[in-house]
Amino acid sequence: MSSPIRLLENLPAPAKLNLMLHITGQDTRGYHLLQTVFQLLDFGDSLSFDRRQDTQVKIKCNLPELETTDNLIIKAAEIIKPFATQFFGVDIVLEKRLPMGGGVGGGSSDCATTLLALNHIWKCHLSEEKLMSLGLQLGADVPLFIKGQTAWAEGVGEQLTPIELPEIWYLVVYPDCFVSTAKIFSDKALTRDCEISTIRDFLAQGGPHRGNNVMQPVVLQHYPNVKRALDWLLKFCPDARMTGSGSCVFATFDNEREARKIALRCDWPHFVAKGINQSPVTSKLF
Repeated sequence: MSSPIRLLENLPAPAKLNLMLHITGQDTRGYHLLQTVFQLLDFGDSLSFDRRQDTQVKIKCNLPELETTDNLIIKAAEIIKPFATQFFGVDIVLEKRLPMGGGVGGGSSDCATTLLALNHIWKCHLSEEKLMSLGLQLGADVPLFIKGQTAWAEGVGEQLTPIELPEIWYLVVYPDCFVSTAKIFSDKALTRDCEISTIRDFLAQGGPHRGNNVMQPVVLQHYPNVKRALDWLLKFCPDARMTGSGSCVFATFDNEREARKIALRCDWPHFVAKGINQSPVTSKLF
């Protein structure tokens, strides 16, 4: 049996953090209108792409439970396939490192890297704008990872304004529980009328070192594991907070040494990463 033909190897699917998250209202469809800052990280999943001898698209993963058709990676392949000018089967090999349901964007980032890679492999010739539009059909965070830049975001998270932030370090702690986004969005205690803010306001109030996530109080009420992890992190880092609607909490550090010093004392799953302004996947593909 011949070895698979590797087309692309170890493409990054970086994590993100929400440095702040406000809800300013709801649109006519009932979707929550957000203002947030998406910070990309230099840590994440990775994907490789092998050519198959048939026309199937399959996923292989170090976590077998993700080898299913009900996966954003397979959905990404299906949504871009009609645009292929040179279509053939592909095995998509996922090395999963990011926690699921943690609010760090793992599934959305995997989806975006798949769209970018297959656009290249299958010669779809789709523009960034078109890829972002397709990605938005699969998840509100997907356009961020296709754009591939740390950004101020509005709307449902798809209106992106790239910003340059200092490349500081983060300790991200995962308290090993899955937070239901739908449950948090439907909670009557969730603040939905934040004042409209600006990038200038965010930077003036401390930038990456300060930020308010309106989902945090609701999550802490329903998920005691998240509260315990955050309380522990606050002992060392007064700026610690939750990211997105997921369960991960994080703290900022000016250097890697300080971040890893606290990480050594952490009993929960965790990772240390540097904030980056440009996704590494774009430099690998373009």
